[in-house]
This record gives sequence, structure tokens and C-alpha cells, in this order.
Amino acid sequence: MSRQPRTQNVTTDAGEARITWVTSPAPRLVLAVGHGAGGGIEARDLKALAAALPGHGVTVALVEQPWRVAGKKVAPAPKTLDTGWRGLWPALAAPGLPVVSGGRSAGARVACRTATELGAAGVLALSFPLHPPGKPEKSRAGELLGAGVPTLVVQGGNDPFGRPDEFPPGPYELAEVDHGDHGFAVPKRSGATEEQTMRVLTDAVTEWIASLG
Repeated sequence: MSRQPRTQNVTTDAGEARITWVTSPAPRLVLAVGHGAGGGIEARDLKALAAALPGHGVTVALVEQPWRVAGKKVAPAPKTLDTGWRGLWPALAAPGLPVVSGGRSAGARVACRTATELGAAGVLALSFPLHPPGKPEKSRAGELLGAGVPTLVVQGGNDPFGRPDEFPPGPYELAEVDHGDHGFAVPKRSGATEEQTMRVLTDAVTEWIASLG
């Protein structure tokens, strides 16, 4: 059983951020995951990881960027998000364990852009926004391909920001959540429940993290 979550506020050059720690009773690494530009740490995939991974030796750190902590509705520019993530990193690394840098959507981009400089043990990219919807020519593949550390992408099969078959070859692994949209919601006609969908996601992440050694 994991312990009760605890929150920690962290001052960064982008403002005050917040970490919600869901601690494993026998942690061997930390998975830090940030939210997207349109939501917070209540996203179904982040909640599912926080529930499942502590039992597998992974402490989950749910990270809220300063703009969310301040109650703003719109995310700032990417460089400001990167500044917030960098400012949080010493707190994420404080337990003395390897840290996997992760996030969903915009948070996944932040993790990719900063992984090498921060010394991340890996990157978990949930719903990586490969391109804006309907604009495949505006690819962000360079961020993903440039992460420089072991990387897992978990992508919904119907994600308008990039379906799995749109991703270029590269030094990363990709797990598909069948029928999932950008938030990993699946249509009722698929026959899959949210619980089943989230189990696909958490199983893929658990297996990948175990492979990191």
C-alpha cells in the first residue's frame, strides 16, 4: 500500500509550483509527471499511474506548473514551462533516487526538451502532441527524437494530435491505447471500459520502467 499523498510547494523562477507525492513503501525510482496545457493532475492517466505504480517500487510525483497553482486558465510559452520544470527538479531529485521525467501532452514536450540537461533516467511521454490537430506539417517530432534518454510514448489510437502510425521511426518505444483520444477516453462502441483502458496504460508503463534496471 502507498502512503497518503503529501504536497510540497516549490519556488521556481516561473512562480510557485506544487508537487503531490504518492510515495512507494519501497521506492527504487521517482516518476515525475506534469499535466497538459488544458488540465491538471486530475487527468485520468495521471491518477491511474499514481494509483498503480507505488506498488511496483515507483514513487509518483504529480507536478503542477506555476500557472496552474496560480489559478490561471491558459498555459504560458514553452520556455516558461521549461523554466518551471527546471526549478522543480532539485526537489524531485532530493530523495536520492533516479528520476524519470514525464508528462502528458504539453508536459510530455517539457520532459523531452529538458531530459538530457537535467539528467533524467528516462522520459515518459503521455499523449505526445506530435502536431496540432489537422496540421501534420507542423511536426514536433524533433523534440521527441532529441530527448536523448530512454523514452516511452503512450498514445491513443485516435489521438487527433498524432495517431501512433504517424510517429516517425526513432530511439523510443511506443505503446498504443486502442481507440483512445488525446485524454485516453474511448468511445462506448469500443466495448472497453475506462478501467481496462487505464490498465493497458499502467501495465505498459510498469513494464517499461522495469526495463530501465
